[in-house]
Parts: sequence; C-alpha cells; structure tokens
Amino acid sequence: MDVFTTKAGQVRGRRSERDPGIVAVLGLPYAAPPFGADRFREPRPAQPWDGVRECTAFGPVAPQSAELPGSPAWSPSEEDILTLNIWAPADGPKGLPVLVWIHGGAYVFGSSAQPDFDGTALAARGLVVVTLNYRLGFEGFGHVPADGEGPASPDNRGLLDQIAALEWVRDNIAAFGGSPDRVTVAGQSSGATSVACLMVSDRARGLLHRAVLHSAVNACAPPGRAARTTAEVAAAAGVPATRAGLLAASPQALVAASDRVVDRYRQDPRSGQRHYDPAIYGPVADGDLLPADPLEALAAGRGPEVELLVCHTTEEYWLLDAVGSSAKITTGQQLATFAADFGLPPQLVDGYRSRLPDARVPDVHLALYGDLLFAEYSSRLAEAHARAGGRTFLSRFDRRRGGFGRRVRAWHCADIPFAFGNLHDESVHFLTGGPPGPADHELSHRMAGAWAAFAAHGEPGWAPLGGGAGGAEGATVRVWRTAGEEARATDGFRDLWGAAGLPLLAP
Repeated sequence: MDVFTTKAGQVRGRRSERDPGIVAVLGLPYAAPPFGADRFREPRPAQPWDGVRECTAFGPVAPQSAELPGSPAWSPSEEDILTLNIWAPADGPKGLPVLVWIHGGAYVFGSSAQPDFDGTALAARGLVVVTLNYRLGFEGFGHVPADGEGPASPDNRGLLDQIAALEWVRDNIAAFGGSPDRVTVAGQSSGATSVACLMVSDRARGLLHRAVLHSAVNACAPPGRAARTTAEVAAAAGVPATRAGLLAASPQALVAASDRVVDRYRQDPRSGQRHYDPAIYGPVADGDLLPADPLEALAAGRGPEVELLVCHTTEEYWLLDAVGSSAKITTGQQLATFAADFGLPPQLVDGYRSRLPDARVPDVHLALYGDLLFAEYSSRLAEAHARAGGRTFLSRFDRRRGGFGRRVRAWHCADIPFAFGNLHDESVHFLTGGPPGPADHELSHRMAGAWAAFAAHGEPGWAPLGGGAGGAEGATVRVWRTAGEEARATDGFRDLWGAAGLPLLAP
C-alpha cells in the first residue's frame, strides 16, 4: 500500500511514473507553516494528524516572484511551504544511504518540485533521496531588527529550516528504509553554500556525515550589510525597518519590495558590486548559527569530520548572461570598473586577457566573474577542507554541445540533470542543449554513479585531495565530459587567483 509511519502520523505515497519499483512520497510537512504568529521565527514541528495523509503531490513553494519551467508558481494563499519529498525503493532493504538535496536559486527562487530534482533514478541505485523546500528571500534570509518585545527573530531562518528538515530525517527516515547514520547532504549554487554553512554550524553537527557541493556561490553577508539590506527593502515596501513594521508587510509585499531594490541596482552602474548581478540575500555570518563565511570557517578547522565532494562547471557564468540576469560588460573601461568594484587587481584582468587572446571583452568578463563567484570559491572550499584534515574530492564539469542553433557551454546548472539522471524532461533541455544522445546518457550514468558511491561508501571513484600545505598535493581532479570530447585545460586561471587572492563577497 506504500504507507509509511512517521512520528507525526501515517503517510501514503505513490509509485514513480518513471520506475514502479520506486515509491515517491511528496509534500510531507517537516515543520509547521512559518506564517502568522510563527513568521520570522525558528521553525516549529509540524502538527500530528490522524489517519493516513495522502502525499502524492509536491507541496507549495516558498514566497518568490520567479516562475520556473515545469515548476509550480508561488501562491500567497498557500502557507504550508516547509515540506519535503522522498523517493525510496519499494519494499527495499533497510539501512540504505540517504541523499538530501537542497536546491539553489540565489536564496530567492526555486523549489524541490523542479523536474531535474526528481529522485527516481538515484533511488534506483539504492539510495533514499530527500528534497525539500525552505524559506527564501526576506522570509528566509532577511535581517529582522530586535524590538525588545517578544522573542528576537533569528537570522538565517532558511538555514534553520534546512536543519529542521535534517532533524526530521534523523527521526523518521528509517521508516522509509534509510539510515540516519548515513546522511549525505547535497546542493548546488546557493544550495551548495547552504550545505557548506551546515558543515560549519554547531547546530547541524551530527545531522550530516557527507556533503556534496556543486558550484558553491561566494556570498555570505556580515550583519551590518544584512541590516542595510533590510533598511532598503523596508523603504521600498513603505514600512519602518522594525520588526513590527516588517511584520505588517505581507510576504507578497516584501517579495515585490525586494524586486524593486534589485531593479534599482540593475539600473545603476555606479552602485558597485550589486549592479552586476544583484543578489541581495544570503547567509548572515551572525556568530551564532554561522560563525563566519564557510571558507573562513573550514580554513579554521571546522567540519573536517564531514567527507566532502565538490564540483563546479568550467564556464559557470555564461548561463547567467544567457538568461539576462547579469549586467553587460562590453568595453575595456567597463571591465576595469568591474574589477575595481570587486577589488580585483589589474594584473588579474590582464592575465585573463592574455590567456584568452581571441576572446571578446564580454567573454573575458564572464570567465572572470564565473570564477570569482563559483569556480575558484568552490575549489578553495575543497582545498581548505583537505588542509584541515578532511577527506575531500574535487571535480569539474566540462561537457559542451551545440543546440537550439547555438553553442551550449559547460555552464551553471548544466551538471545537475546529469548527476540526478534526469535528462529526459524538456524543461532541462535549455541547460543541456536539447534532447540527450547516447554519450549524454553514458555521462549521466557515470555522474549519478559517483554520487551514489560517495553517499554509500565515501568513494566517488577517484583519489581524494592531498592535505599538504598547498591543499592539493598529489591530487587528482575528475573532469566530467562525454566520451570522445576533446580534452581542455580546466584550471588555466587558478595560478592567477593564487597570486591575486580571492575576495569574499557579501550579498
């Protein structure tokens, strides 16, 4: 009957449409709706229920303005947003490894209902797969000033939601065949940085045993920056920047106000770092839940007990340009201003230009910005973890192909459908360059196998990084390409960053 018993009550799932040997349990609440009296507070446990709860459809998405292909849009009338989804082998063995997925989306959009996150193919490899929704935007990551009345609203509420979901996994996943002692938490982009935050947070200690980071984003706000963002959003919403004022603004009003703040940055080339790709929310290094930026915390020795697998793509930022979320940099002067706004030395820009002699200025900018935001940061997270004594694996995604009349690069997000084994859905074909061919399916088989092996045994299929002073002595780095693709240098700029240093960015 595909009925499972959790601590809150019984739930019924459905057989996966892709594989009848897999049960999907969808839209299962792991915490109470975070609105009304619980708005801007830590998540509370979900209320228990009587009878069997039907869990055959994804739960509502968190407040956001984005509408993604193949995914539901946010509806202000639906408040039960803290739900998770489980894919597990039907009547399978007990004690299976668990893979928990945290979606990305710049901390302001996305959901677990995206078709590329379907867990069927990974569950067929002997995993119990969990995906989850969490609070986004101001609801999840906006700073709420204390007012002296009632309990203070914590920063990083989205991270607290993720921790609550992991606590639910610890307490309930055995009912679905999973082992609470074999939990791997994976994420991409802002989801990957969320996982890195969990690795170094005392609140999450013991809830994850392995971690997978794909394209972690270099962005963690100090408290002062988060407070200034609150002042801007409150002004755009027409309310005081106080707890009472922000509570008086509906979630819909704060989403709209946040979009207005973002648009002003987009329109103002003199507005500094936020002009180029204005992400205004992210984890706050509050010294409580999050002691510091994850890179600093890992370098200081936090989290080495968690085994780590890191991947980034080799052409990260071309996707952001393709979807129009990035400012256009077309002249040498604009490129120099960009570098100055981020504190990048001129010799770093000169190094990129000399190694890309035939590239246009926009492509030099995209290469530089992608490494600053994603590739170099991800690589340094891996190396810091290895230097601190952690067991660490590093890989790069470099698969490219033509499609839709243009070239599709090894860009941001393109690796995730391959790792999940979800190349069939039309909604991912923009990322992957059209319907998959045999070589694509073979690459996906290898990547999904690496995830499954790492979650099960901590062995993705290549050697870990060395832990020497350089962080990567004796390292091998797995490069993901389709069979027969031409090999290309994938670390051609790392020495330039080694000389220039990597600034840590604040959203």
